[in-house]
Amino acid sequence: MGCCSGRCTLIFICTLQLVLALERQVFDFLGYQWAPILANFFHIIIVILGLFGTIQYRPRYIVVYTVWAALWVAWNVFIICFYLDVGGLSKDSDLLTFNISAHHSWWSEHGPGCVRKEMPQAPGVRTTESHSYITVMGCLMDYQYIEVVHSGTQILVALLGFVYACYVVSAITEEEDSFDFIGGFDPFPLYHVNEKPSHLLLKPMYLST
Repeated sequence: MGCCSGRCTLIFICTLQLVLALERQVFDFLGYQWAPILANFFHIIIVILGLFGTIQYRPRYIVVYTVWAALWVAWNVFIICFYLDVGGLSKDSDLLTFNISAHHSWWSEHGPGCVRKEMPQAPGVRTTESHSYITVMGCLMDYQYIEVVHSGTQILVALLGFVYACYVVSAITEEEDSFDFIGGFDPFPLYHVNEKPSHLLLKPMYLST
């Protein structure tokens, strides 16, 4: 009963992680954040593997998911430090785009309440666009805090997944050990214990007169 409850909870956590990862992947694609895009891709693959292992009673797959959950927590801690400018990191750098482009988080221009201020291009300046971006105003929350909330949510769910994955692996292993102890893999059939010696079956017969 406990194993079943743990498996159901882990299945729910993995499903929730898939939803959150897909949501995050969409916005990272919109912001051309290539490093998070790759991390999200591997995260989705490993979560699917963990979900399959939980459903099919494959503890090895769940162990892989458990290891990845710890790495995923570390990655999201790095993202939080990046957007909060901790440890020499800077949110204004092009680290997450591999220095390929100068794009930043999609939320920097499209956050809740944000209004983009634009102006026509200056005379004599030829660009492929009819206007140039100036600034963003009126945001209810700075984009770095939105990213921090996203990463914090990922950390919380990953920690829950890590705990329940460890519990499910332990429960499945105990069930397998118990099955072996009972004799699930005993090459000798159990009914041989109940067999009676052949000499007990030979009873003398007396004829009454």
